[in-house]
Amino acid sequence: MNISAWAIKRPLPALLIFFVLCVAGLWGFYQLPVARFPDIAFPMTTVTVTQPGASPSQLEAEVTRKVEDSVATVNNVKRVISSVSEGVSTTTIEFQLEADLATALDDTRDAVTRIRTDLPQDIQEPVISKVDIGGSLMTYALVAPHMTPDEASWFVDRDVSRAMYGVPGVARVTRVGGVQRQVRVDLDPNALIAMGITAGDVSQQLARIQVERAGGKAEIEGAQQTIRTLGTVGNAQALRDYSIALPDGRAVRLSTLATVTDAAADPTEAALLDGGEVVAFSMSRTRGSSEVKVEAGVHAALDTIKAAHPGIDFRLVTTAIDETHRSYDSSMTMLYEGALLALLVVWLFLRDWRATWVAALALPLSIIPTFAVMYFFGFTLNMITLLALSVVVGILVDDAIVEIENIVRHLRMGKPPLEAAREAAGEIGNAVIATSLTLAAVFVPVAFMPGIAGKFFREFGWTAATAVLFSLLVARLLTPMMAAYLLKPHGEEKPDSKLMVWYLGWVDAALRHRGRTLWLATGLFVASLALVPFIPATFIPQSDLGRSNLSLELPPGTRLQDTVAVAEQARALLKDMPELKQVYTAVGSVLDLGDPSATGVGEARKATLVLDWGTTDTRDRDQRVLERDARA
Repeated sequence: MNISAWAIKRPLPALLIFFVLCVAGLWGFYQLPVARFPDIAFPMTTVTVTQPGASPSQLEAEVTRKVEDSVATVNNVKRVISSVSEGVSTTTIEFQLEADLATALDDTRDAVTRIRTDLPQDIQEPVISKVDIGGSLMTYALVAPHMTPDEASWFVDRDVSRAMYGVPGVARVTRVGGVQRQVRVDLDPNALIAMGITAGDVSQQLARIQVERAGGKAEIEGAQQTIRTLGTVGNAQALRDYSIALPDGRAVRLSTLATVTDAAADPTEAALLDGGEVVAFSMSRTRGSSEVKVEAGVHAALDTIKAAHPGIDFRLVTTAIDETHRSYDSSMTMLYEGALLALLVVWLFLRDWRATWVAALALPLSIIPTFAVMYFFGFTLNMITLLALSVVVGILVDDAIVEIENIVRHLRMGKPPLEAAREAAGEIGNAVIATSLTLAAVFVPVAFMPGIAGKFFREFGWTAATAVLFSLLVARLLTPMMAAYLLKPHGEEKPDSKLMVWYLGWVDAALRHRGRTLWLATGLFVASLALVPFIPATFIPQSDLGRSNLSLELPPGTRLQDTVAVAEQARALLKDMPELKQVYTAVGSVLDLGDPSATGVGEARKATLVLDWGTTDTRDRDQRVLERDARA
């Protein structure tokens, strides 16, 4: 007994199987994160070394070359790229695609540790991190007219960042612009001479303040406790009261030798919104989290902050989630439209609403369980997986159409539905299985493509193949069973429709002129190949996102205020464009837009202008045309 005959004889088990699969699929659908692209971890790491005051040539000789030589010995290294600026050396290590990111990060850290003693002693501790290809999700600007730049910066660092990190899915919060809090110690030369102590002696004693060391473990009152040596001060007043030992054995307060103030450091970056200075902050998400849910959580957290602090506001300056919404909505719409068109085509040829609905049910019953498999494999609802489902919409009903058409043929022979379904399913069972397995064999290799394209299309291959296999299960279990119990016996044989008569006429003509038919097909095939060179090739199609980035780079040594002035001149040239809604400018900071090379520390001579053109329904010109005019 074949599986179709078993389902016809015992319909309840088959219905229960698909009930469980559909419940699991619906649960998986609502659990699946929504993102624009698949979550891909490219094995790339960076080593950032900061040495205040060092020239680029000095850093290259004493730091960069040593770091490059050390990391080059790590396994699976494909390429090493370094950039050196005033006081900062950044080395980016790209590994082979098959390398594990966690292992690559550990190997990079070990390589830097091996040469730590060979690096200058006055450098800050090297920062080893992985490269986040995804970039930031969104960037907001704090609008607080009653706050000074110092207060706005500290508010973002303290209140806003804490609230953002409390949102599930937020991985990192980065402030753009503003100032860093700093305790300044301005030594009095006359006081130093009078006390017989040098600035170096004071500096060494102050360096010992901000140190915490492990002190081991001890048994205290019958319990084992961890001991730490704490050498930090909490505020500027505590630092003023700190005792400085003099060479003659006496001790004086630091306030006797210097003026200690709690102030802001000299600005190293700036953020402007339509020419006004602001403090901005950007957020990126963790892998596996939903961009849509992160966006909703961030909006709720910002609303809570605004309610607790009247007089402040947050303006959205950049976002990648609008495109995620557009991609998701358009893909789902395309999926629905494809399903309706498939249903219409089935009805045109079968001309039986009962048979049409039996065949059409194969579509949701194949797609819904696929969501459960996608969730199990850690996929997301993104442009690639939704494209896979859209591509296979027509394929998913193929097996069911073949089954139902053969069953209808047997019904027209006068057989009762149960007998017609059982015999028809048995006749074409092997052909249906072979067809579905062939289609799955086409999609599965896509999941194993090498290179960067393979990273993106892994989810495409598995999603499409899974949906095809579920469609086979539907065609062999549910379609014959539903046809047996839902279709009615046919009476008189209906004449062929005009569409079928027209189609059969063309088939007859093609068979009578086989040679001409083959030559025509060959000519069309060759002509289509000749058009291939004229089709533009790109990895990701360019779309109208409504935002453009304009990068400015000035000569080395340019001061921050000079770069800001040049950026404002560029903004002034663009402000007369009617489509331009707002301009966000980031100077001296690395604007996290998903560029792998944009790592490390920003430079005061570089600026990025984010031009907001608004949505496509608010303007007549395309983004590419606007970018061309902006460059002109």
